[in-house]
Amino acid sequence: MTHDHSPTGPLADASVRRAGPNDAAAVGLVQEAVWRDTYGSRLPEQVTDQFTSAGFANVWRRSLADPPPGVWTLLVACAGAQVVGYAVLGPSQDLDGEPTTGGLLEIGVHPHGRRSGHGSRLLNAAADLLREAGATEFTSWLPADAEETRAFFHQAGLQPDGAYRDRVIVADVTLREIRVAASLLPDSDDE
Repeated sequence: MTHDHSPTGPLADASVRRAGPNDAAAVGLVQEAVWRDTYGSRLPEQVTDQFTSAGFANVWRRSLADPPPGVWTLLVACAGAQVVGYAVLGPSQDLDGEPTTGGLLEIGVHPHGRRSGHGSRLLNAAADLLREAGATEFTSWLPADAEETRAFFHQAGLQPDGAYRDRVIVADVTLREIRVAASLLPDSDDE
């Protein structure tokens, strides 16, 4: 008996997994593309010129070789063997966060890999890991004018909670960010 799901061909090979030190270079490449796409029009060139895959990869290599304690995790989304996205999660870094608030500290999918479900898979895997670690809610920050990112989070159930911050990037350059949040508790309808 064969196990073919479709007469038109094989299913796409898409997955999410925890990153390891060997993923640092690939994550660096994706992060550079994501940051240039996200921040290129929002920040001065002197800042975006510092977004290099080699620089990001070096940071990831060190972090993955000697990870901080706790639930800090780097997830990667893959299309086949190719890393196309990443998500960073850990405890909330917000001063008003509860001990049970998890943080989706960053999520990004290479611009050429978007609209293929990688972001949703990363977000779901992040929520599952945070829930397993005891988080009852999670938050994330995004540029206030990032409408596509806001729509992605909205569709996934993360809503603005009223918090905002003006992140100082360099002297005289700030970036307004808003926070979105979602509960990780089961819906009362599911009980």
